[in-house]
Amino acid sequence: MTSLRELPHRAREAAYVAQQLSMFVPAGLAQRALRLVTGGGAIQPDARQLEILMQRFRALLERDVQNVRDGLYPESLLFQIPTRTYARRLPLMVRDFPSVVRRRRDANYRDLDRVEAKKYPPYFRRTFHWQTDGYLSRRSAKLYDAGVELLFGGMADVMRRQVIPPISRWLAENGGSEPHRVLDVACGTGRTLSQIHAAHPELRLYGLDLSPYYLQEARELLASVPDASFVNENAEAMPFKDAQFDLATCVYLFHELPRNARRNVLREMFRVLTPGGLCVLEDSAQRIDSREVAFFLERFPEDFHEPFYADYLEDSLEGALREEGFVVRSSEAHFVAKVVVAEKPR
Repeated sequence: MTSLRELPHRAREAAYVAQQLSMFVPAGLAQRALRLVTGGGAIQPDARQLEILMQRFRALLERDVQNVRDGLYPESLLFQIPTRTYARRLPLMVRDFPSVVRRRRDANYRDLDRVEAKKYPPYFRRTFHWQTDGYLSRRSAKLYDAGVELLFGGMADVMRRQVIPPISRWLAENGGSEPHRVLDVACGTGRTLSQIHAAHPELRLYGLDLSPYYLQEARELLASVPDASFVNENAEAMPFKDAQFDLATCVYLFHELPRNARRNVLREMFRVLTPGGLCVLEDSAQRIDSREVAFFLERFPEDFHEPFYADYLEDSLEGALREEGFVVRSSEAHFVAKVVVAEKPR
């Protein structure tokens, strides 16, 4: 049988697009069914809104392929979807589905029967996405990546790796004999760090997250990486020295934080970066740059319990970075996400 590597470039690119479409369409149908079951399906996007979403979907796939052509990350990342792992966890997701539906119908975002929850900040003690145990169990951690891929139509990893091109360009301009250190803030199960490592195995990886259960998943995912270190702490008060890291990333955190916590995290990221260090944030798109997909952005907190999301939509990431002393270099929308690149002044 012919392997993907043996196919011509154009054929591999076509296979990649087919792969993404094979996930995007079923995921969209599953989300619509979920809204109907939970009573949230009365309002549906019209044809124009769906076409705009599809345009952005296709644009991100084209960007992903172009990044590979430009040498910003390896082609292998286009096909690194752990489908077998997700398939093994599908039965657990199905068994958990009635609990998710009940929680959604009852708006029971405090359904956390865990003693240790009291030691976490109030904004963290919620069943985000209506998932069982919130972020406070190994079961939740095992289901998270598959659930997020379902939520984003198989585009979660595609969006995550858009933090790599700014890193690749920064490394090209800031070489040196010593390996650079990168900190992924709120690293979760380690998917972002895993993709960064595939592109730049020379980097020393550090991950920080508030959930010890998600860090267990991250440690297992990156078990073969000798220079990967993980810390279970709050990003609002990081246990690191000043100017300890050359690069810092943060993916899908800020929309889950109240405004004052967002500023605290940015302040800490600024502190732990070296002068001239790079900060790359990826999170949900915001109204200021993505009004054309406002329907989908505004539906998100209703469907998946995101209590701070409405404020996040109005709280410009670029403005917040400037408030904390960063110099913003670029800001780009990718599907329903955005990537903002900033530097700490030298």
